[in-house]
Amino acid sequence: MDIIKVVICDDHVIFRKGLGTILNEINEVKVIGEASNGQELLTLMKKQDVDVVLMDIRMPVMDGIETTLKIKERQYDTKIIALTMHEEIGYFNQMIEAGAHGYLLKKTTRDELEAALKQVIKGEYYFAAEFLAHAEKHFRKKAQESPVVLTDREKEVLELICKGYSNPEIAKKLFLSERTIDGHRANLLEKTGAKNAPHLVMYAIKYGLVKM
Repeated sequence: MDIIKVVICDDHVIFRKGLGTILNEINEVKVIGEASNGQELLTLMKKQDVDVVLMDIRMPVMDGIETTLKIKERQYDTKIIALTMHEEIGYFNQMIEAGAHGYLLKKTTRDELEAALKQVIKGEYYFAAEFLAHAEKHFRKKAQESPVVLTDREKEVLELICKGYSNPEIAKKLFLSERTIDGHRANLLEKTGAKNAPHLVMYAIKYGLVKM
């Protein structure tokens, strides 16, 4: 794997420095810059290619949601991972809608950071297990029955999607062809009305179809 070039965008300088030290200890990861807000980040990105941005959400001048939207509008191939203290589902939804590929909490670990970076660089999504567990707890209080009926195989595929597995990985795990898994994923999207994997994950948690 090539070196993953990372930029940290957060308005707390001590947090940026500490996180940078941890990231630079990970094989195949190199922090190439820092920004204290979205405006600084966009200026930096005009000068150099960035593979992944670890993006705080609440920042002065330009927050993480607006910045993520602008990065996608400018068609940068950069992947965005929200790195935040906010566990609210509303923030998650806004960041994913804006174009983020990942959602981590600031109490994350080095191992989870590494896993997230290596997952999103492949074009997959990564969500903190702790955040998903929080979301599950939130929805459990107002449990609802799924308005659509899924087959046992679809539920199996959905659970693996929620755990962050890619289609090739799911195919290997279930001893099925990738084409079959593609079909199951397409059926899940159509049945649930979800637009993408993050929406599927939230749907599954909302209706208690998986246990995180």
